[in-house]
Amino acid sequence: MDFALDSTTTDFLARLQQFMDDRVYPAEAVLAEQLAAAPGDWSQQPVIGDLKAEAKARGLWNLFLPGSDGAGLTNLQYAPLCELLGRSPKLGPVATNCSAPDTGNMELLSAYGTTAQKAEWLAPLLDGSIRSSFCMTEPDVASSDATNIQTSIERDGDDYVITGRKWWSTGAMNPNARLLIVMGKTDPSADRHRQQTMVLVPRGTPGVSVVRPLTVLGFDDRDHGGHAEVRFDSVRVPVSNALGGEGEGFAMAQARLGPGRIHHCMRAIGMAERALDLGRARAKARVAFGRPLADQGVIREWFAEARVEIEANRLLVLKTAWLMDTVGNRAAHSEIQAIKIAVPRMLERIVDRTMQLFGAAGVSDDLPLAEFAAGARALRLADGPDEVHLNSLGRAELNR
Repeated sequence: MDFALDSTTTDFLARLQQFMDDRVYPAEAVLAEQLAAAPGDWSQQPVIGDLKAEAKARGLWNLFLPGSDGAGLTNLQYAPLCELLGRSPKLGPVATNCSAPDTGNMELLSAYGTTAQKAEWLAPLLDGSIRSSFCMTEPDVASSDATNIQTSIERDGDDYVITGRKWWSTGAMNPNARLLIVMGKTDPSADRHRQQTMVLVPRGTPGVSVVRPLTVLGFDDRDHGGHAEVRFDSVRVPVSNALGGEGEGFAMAQARLGPGRIHHCMRAIGMAERALDLGRARAKARVAFGRPLADQGVIREWFAEARVEIEANRLLVLKTAWLMDTVGNRAAHSEIQAIKIAVPRMLERIVDRTMQLFGAAGVSDDLPLAEFAAGARALRLADGPDEVHLNSLGRAELNR
């Protein structure tokens, strides 16, 4: 395994670093001002549109997508770029059209969409002119086991009729999320992994209701279109709106979640590095009991442990990316589960200790740390809770 940066990655990384320094970090305060001036407005704020135009002009666009539809980078090449984007999680990913849930939805459309579906939905998503949402999780069942999903998708002539309730549908509060990819059951009598189908539902279809926004420990993620509860009351769409074939929804969901999980972990490492940067400056500048915090032994231990944890987790993420590139996502399944368990926990510890360094300021909105902490905690649930991955990985280990 060779994780040295190749010339392509080095070039992208240098240009992306310049973009982050010149435009993205300074724009964080601008975004905060625009969000504060427009309470209840879930549409894209002007500063994000400006950054997207600049990123596209600089060739820093769709970096996540390895095929011809995207930048053509491998997972291993994308890893350090995604980590850098994660240092500014509110702006870096969305500015470069590399933010969830659009990334996973574009991957699905690229892999399984028909020519017509790609023309109608993939093209504008790749261009960044629309957003999308992925509607899988449901409030009434344990969605960590996707076979539990109850939303019904019934065939009626040349149409599907969709009835059900979803929540934590990321991005759905944004009115520009024109496409909802909905997962439900087309054949409850089939094998439990062949009952589900994904269907493309235009936002304006009669019967679609975006009920309410959901917050993550008080944060609404308005910059990313939030998370919503969505109802589908006898929503009628053509059968041609099925993504892939009937009964393939479960397998497609698993295929979608693999890249999504590693992208989350790549960004989380960037967040940990950003937190450590803030903590380093604080420890050197803050004086308590007659000397800087950086001179306190316990603080030095925190930083030493943080560096070890970041490096170890980064190497595991890079190994996972390399395996996904060389032997495929299925063969990298155990490594994907391992990073999904380890990286969010690492981020939680580092952010928590950095908050402690800042005292009361650390839990305020003056710093990004509280939002980092909320994101890290939510990541231990998103794309499968820790316990599901621990159980599966433990079973695989015992069966070696």
